[in-house]
Amino acid sequence: MTNDAVADVWDDWQDAVNMTAKELDEFLDTDESKSVGQSKDGGESTGHASGRRIVDILQTKKSDLTDDDAEHMRKVVGYVHRHQAQEPDGDVTDTKWRYSLMNWGHDPLK
Repeated sequence: MTNDAVADVWDDWQDAVNMTAKELDEFLDTDESKSVGQSKDGGESTGHASGRRIVDILQTKKSDLTDDDAEHMRKVVGYVHRHQAQEPDGDVTDTKWRYSLMNWGHDPLK
C-alpha cells in the first residue's frame, strides 16, 4: 500500500463520512436505503454497494488501507460534495436526497 494515497484523501474522507460503521450498516438494512439510487441491472444500487464498501473501510485500520480503498474514498468524497450542493429546500429529514447521501456515509442532519 502507498500510505500517501490514503493520506492524501484522509482529511476529506473524515469530513465527508460522518456516520459510524454501525450507523451505516444499520441504515443499509432499511427500506429507505434500498429505495434510492440507480443500478445498472435493476439489482443493488451503486450507492448501496458503495455503502457496504464504506462500512468495510471504516472497520479497517488506516495503516491497512490499500490504494484501491483510497480510490473509493476519493469517489465517496466527490459524491458527497456534489450531492450536498443539490440540497433541496425545506425539511430534508425524510427525503430521497438525504437517504442517498446516507448510503454514501454522510447524514446531513448530523
